[in-house]
Amino acid sequence: MNTAMILAAGRGERLKPLTQFMPKAMCLINDVPLIEHHIRNLARCGFKRVIVNHAYLGGQIRRHLRDGQPWNIEIIYSPEPPGGLETGGGIVKALPLLGNDPFLVVNADIYTDFDFTTLSCPSNFLANVVLVPNPKHNLKGDFNLNGSQLTNERRYTLAGITCYHPNAFTECAIGRYSVTPLLRLLADQQKVSGLLYHGKWADIGSIERLKELQVEHRTRLAD
Repeated sequence: MNTAMILAAGRGERLKPLTQFMPKAMCLINDVPLIEHHIRNLARCGFKRVIVNHAYLGGQIRRHLRDGQPWNIEIIYSPEPPGGLETGGGIVKALPLLGNDPFLVVNADIYTDFDFTTLSCPSNFLANVVLVPNPKHNLKGDFNLNGSQLTNERRYTLAGITCYHPNAFTECAIGRYSVTPLLRLLADQQKVSGLLYHGKWADIGSIERLKELQVEHRTRLAD
């Protein structure tokens, strides 16, 4: 697997006023935009092609990342209409760019040290999902695991890191919708595997959570 997609079309309403003049994916951790952290990690893990979708102020993302040459990685952009297409619609629109082999999808608005080389899509599944212990803002959880198989019981939280086979989206049309209902349908069909990750992970979905992560990193650097 050498192709990944970073979902970067979110506007970041809960991150205002920071996102009044920048897209959510450009928020800084250690003076580096969130999306660049992902690009660096993907490059370290051997990925060669990254598809980046964008909508709100997407030009800032394109100007910062350009063609990916500084990281020895090819970056291809998938622009979306104002408001974006959400996670499901964004992936489906980008399918012609993603190819016929399994690909990785990473949410731009998370921060993690997850080793992307450890994730693949087993031949008898259409997706392989990373889950994390529930953070304070999602105590009900999203999915559960029965061994290595994803189930629809709510126990753990979607990490925003998933490997998909393109066939997972065979019945999907371009539109504006979340990918979660598709995962639930495929989980009912026993076509999704998963794993639980206990390492560094944070969802940067609010000003408070972004500030917490920034403080944590400043403290770590000071030590």
